[in-house]
Amino acid sequence: MTQPSQPETTGKTFLCVVDDTEEFSRALHFACCRAVNTGGRVALLYVTQPVEFQHWMAVGDRMREEAREEAEEMLSVVAGRVQEKTGQTPAVYIREGTVREQVVDLINEETHVSFLVLGAASGTDGPGPLVSYLVERMTGELRVPVVIVPGGLSNEDIDAIT
Repeated sequence: MTQPSQPETTGKTFLCVVDDTEEFSRALHFACCRAVNTGGRVALLYVTQPVEFQHWMAVGDRMREEAREEAEEMLSVVAGRVQEKTGQTPAVYIREGTVREQVVDLINEETHVSFLVLGAASGTDGPGPLVSYLVERMTGELRVPVVIVPGGLSNEDIDAIT
């Protein structure tokens, strides 16, 4: 389903789950800084939702195609930011399914992934569904550390700790 680019470095790979949230920006900044400071690289995962409309196959196929195009557009922009910050092209993955399952599957399949970097929401609703799920249910089962970047940190704060 995905044609990932292979790592070009021997350093650590920092995986970020791409979405349009503010906390993703914090996680991406952290991952880029750590990659630069450790000789590592960044990997990006975008998960599209499964198409539920199966009544007419052509409509379902078109919906899947549009979701893929949207993912590619967003990843192109984000990959450009990573390239700008790190000087390296990130590994890129597009998968279909639930974010929870695809994150765990990717980590289990891609042995070069060293860290999962997630941003925590800074609002009153909690850190976010993926962070909550991984911390509550999966932390002991993942083969890599999960780095949770608080959403309230500024880029300057992140620079100071990376």
